[in-house]
Amino acid sequence: MSLAVDIAGLRLKHPVMNASGILGSYREHIARLASYGVSAVVTKTITPKPREGYNPPIIVELPTGGLLNAVGLENPGKDIVEELVSEAKKFRIPIIVSVGGRNEEEFVEVAVKADTSNADAVELNLSCPHAKGYGIEIGSDPHIVYNVVKAVSSTVKIPVIAKLGLCDKVVDSAIKALEAGARALTLINTVKAMYIDVYTAKPFLTNIFGGLSGPPIHPIAVRVVYEVYRETKAEIIGCGGIYDWATAAEMILAGARAVQVGTALMKNPREVVENIVKGLRLWIEMLSLQSIEQAVGLAHKL
Repeated sequence: MSLAVDIAGLRLKHPVMNASGILGSYREHIARLASYGVSAVVTKTITPKPREGYNPPIIVELPTGGLLNAVGLENPGKDIVEELVSEAKKFRIPIIVSVGGRNEEEFVEVAVKADTSNADAVELNLSCPHAKGYGIEIGSDPHIVYNVVKAVSSTVKIPVIAKLGLCDKVVDSAIKALEAGARALTLINTVKAMYIDVYTAKPFLTNIFGGLSGPPIHPIAVRVVYEVYRETKAEIIGCGGIYDWATAAEMILAGARAVQVGTALMKNPREVVENIVKGLRLWIEMLSLQSIEQAVGLAHKL
């Protein structure tokens, strides 16, 4: 029984990769991610020029579950891309460069750097919920999504993946991204939220708002994957609150061909990836399927 999947023109030995935002800014990060056993490495979001993050505190573990973070898209800028790709090639593992920008030109600038550095694909971050001028401010407008994806896909040769977040027009944005040339979609990013310290009577994060991740957003992410797949039959990478084989399997049944794991990698990452892969193998055996791809979107057929 095969766990191999094809997504955005990439052949992966199994469906599990890391989510952007978990390491991925420097060479040593790529080596660590590869050691976790993921089938492809996704970098942190890279912008044309270096960005400093927000002042601490930038992350908090919530009493209700999950994490809230506002890092601020901190990264060393596009000049690091060639080094990141070179490191991934040592491990013979596909590398997807997460690209951030404030306009079409900035997305293209980083994507071209990824292309000329021989990255395997780019993932356009159209969904960060806490960096002003970036992410969800772009991804929530289907017209802008189309323009950004079209500008990149018509410029680079490598596959373009659009990462979209939770908004009222996420299905419309997904359709426009595909029309513009996106080979696949990543759904979803963290969800804009906040946490107030009742003892200081102040928001905990210096940025006030952050991105909620982990198990609390999983049912939302599954719903978005289900709706987008139902309307588009697109190739989808499911992301949001995956921490074991069952939460990964939900995404696949909803329509995802691959999954990304983020918050769960904060503790015992090798064990997390290993358990998800092992569990998915036993799951498709239980369903009497010959491959994991036969389970994609199965919830729509029963």
